[in-house]
Amino acid sequence: MRLILRALGHARIAWSGAVLLLLALAAAAAPGVAALIGADGDRVDLYQRLAPPSLAHPLGTDELGRDLLLRLLDGGRVSLLVGIAAALAAAGIGTMVGLGAGYRGGRLDAALMRLTDGIIALPLLPLLVVLAAIDLKKLGLPGWAVQSEAASLYRIIALVALVGWTTVARLVRGATLSLRAQDFVRAAVALGASPLRVMLVHILPNLASPVIVATTLSVGHIILLESVLSYLGLGIEPPLPSWGNMLTGAQETIGLAPQLALYPGLLIFLTVIACNFLGDGLQDALDPRARRR
Repeated sequence: MRLILRALGHARIAWSGAVLLLLALAAAAAPGVAALIGADGDRVDLYQRLAPPSLAHPLGTDELGRDLLLRLLDGGRVSLLVGIAAALAAAGIGTMVGLGAGYRGGRLDAALMRLTDGIIALPLLPLLVVLAAIDLKKLGLPGWAVQSEAASLYRIIALVALVGWTTVARLVRGATLSLRAQDFVRAAVALGASPLRVMLVHILPNLASPVIVATTLSVGHIILLESVLSYLGLGIEPPLPSWGNMLTGAQETIGLAPQLALYPGLLIFLTVIACNFLGDGLQDALDPRARRR
């Protein structure tokens, strides 16, 4: 408990966590805001195209006459969901790979680490562009799943998780190698604990700090990747909004309405900076050497 309170008292954790919490609460309140102002973020009204801010549209409208505020809030839900879900999935995969490689060692360790090195050696963005361009129908998926609005969302989460676990895997492997030589682990093995019990009960809880820090830092990076893919037309597909595809729609009218690009770009910037500062603050707060200093 004292460790949690110490972490919450850290300046960078406090303000960056407040920013992320505010963004998450605002995105979650999108239905309430829509009911309050009596607007619909998906309703197209070409007569209100690029309208200035008003009581009915507090931030104005976009190139199709949709309420810009509601689009930003709905896009925040999608972008934050992609970042958090993909980061958690990648952390889960990386933890399993690193824990198994570090504890078992031998050929399994060599095989898993060479796989990790091979994925790290690949250029990430071009790889994601190629994978995102694959036609899901040719993979044998049912038509209703491919044509659903959420198909692009789940595809981005799956792709990022499949290639983004390498950092966590290397961190967990290194920490597992160190923990495996500790006296409490050796005592558990001497008492007859199975390898699975040793990994899950004695080693895994001690890996929480590096995994939490790495996961937090990766959220901002994943949001940037989703924004780039959506900007290239390979990420979240309209009409489902995200901050990335809002930038795509704004590039044709940036001379007439620069706010269409300014607002989503600013939200991406704030989210990524807050995630990075939160990760740095957690690293300082959870690192025993930093606490001793």
